[in-house]
Amino acid sequence: MTTEAKVTGGIIFATFIILVGGVLLLSKGEKVAPEGEVVSRNGLHWHPKLSIYIKGGKQEIPANVGIGAIHQPIHTHEDNKEGIIHMEIQGVATKEQTKLGKFFQIWGKQFNSSCIFDKCNSVEGTVKMLVNGHENKDFENHLMKDGNNIEIRYE
Repeated sequence: MTTEAKVTGGIIFATFIILVGGVLLLSKGEKVAPEGEVVSRNGLHWHPKLSIYIKGGKQEIPANVGIGAIHQPIHTHEDNKEGIIHMEIQGVATKEQTKLGKFFQIWGKQFNSSCIFDKCNSVEGTVKMLVNGHENKDFENHLMKDGNNIEIRYE
C-alpha cells in the first residue's frame, strides 16, 4: 500500500469518526418526551406563589434558592418575601419539571403528603395543602402553573 493510499484512507477514517461523533453529541442534547408529558415545547416563564405555615407561623422562603454555580430552572429571587417561585424552563418543558416537589428538592427541604420540613403527621399536627383556595392532595406531585397560589400548612 502506498503512502498516498494510507493518507487518503486516514483522512476518510478521521472524517467518518468526526461526523459520527458530531451526530452523537448533537443528539444527546435533544430531549424526547412522550406527548402527554409535555407542558410546553417553547419553554415557559411562570411565577406561582408559595406560602408555608407551621402552627400558624409563616415560614420564610429564602432568596436565591436554586441560584448558584448552576442556575436551576426553578428558583427564587429577592421577591422571596412574597413567596414567588420563578420557573424558567428552556425548550421542551415536561410535567415532571413543573412538580412542586422539584422546588423542595432544589431547596434541600422535605415535603410530601406526610411531612413539611421536619414536621410530620402526628398528634401534633398534619400537613395540608391548598391550591387557589381549594384543598389539593397532590402535594409534591402538584403540577405548578403560572399564577398558582399554593399554601402548605402544618397544624
